[in-house]
Amino acid sequence: MPITSRSIRLVNLSLLSLAAVTWLGACAKKDAATSDSARMADSAAASTMGAPAADTAKPASAPLNDAQIAHIAVTANSIDSAAGVTAKQKGTAKSVKDFAQTMINDHSAVNKQAVALATKLKVTPEDNDVSKSLKSDADASTSSLQGQSGANFDKGYIDHEVTFHQTVLDALDKSLIPGAQNAELKALLEKVRPSIAAHLARAKDIQTALNK
Repeated sequence: MPITSRSIRLVNLSLLSLAAVTWLGACAKKDAATSDSARMADSAAASTMGAPAADTAKPASAPLNDAQIAHIAVTANSIDSAAGVTAKQKGTAKSVKDFAQTMINDHSAVNKQAVALATKLKVTPEDNDVSKSLKSDADASTSSLQGQSGANFDKGYIDHEVTFHQTVLDALDKSLIPGAQNAELKALLEKVRPSIAAHLARAKDIQTALNK
């Protein structure tokens, strides 16, 4: 059969038709794949939305034991007794010097009781995060007061005493007294609590007077 222009046109139309069918098939497959992907994404999203949120809360701190509580008591009393010695020497206002002497007397007495009790119970005071924090704060306060004198020293010392006694009082109420397992240790902490509260109130009164 001779090749005519009509035959060429028929071949071209056939090729175009085949190309169109092939293209439509590819599009159909692509749409189906897209649809499947969308369904999978929706399913994953729904699963995620339905799943409970991950718990990112930090674990609660472990409760303090008696050895750690004893160390906190010894550390707190040692810190404030030493601060009182410094304030007695460098303080200028009578109210500040008198307060400092009270801190020396009261905290030294309580410390002797705490050490005696620990010895009696054969408990070796154990360092911990609370006692380390008290010591760190005390070191920072001592450093900041080194170059101060007169009214500036008085104010700096009393400001620290207010913060320190509030911290100790909170620790007594929230962890030390509730956490003490030994009855004698708990009784000692309960006995000194009113004194700590009285120290805090007195320090606040002096602070107010110094700020006038």
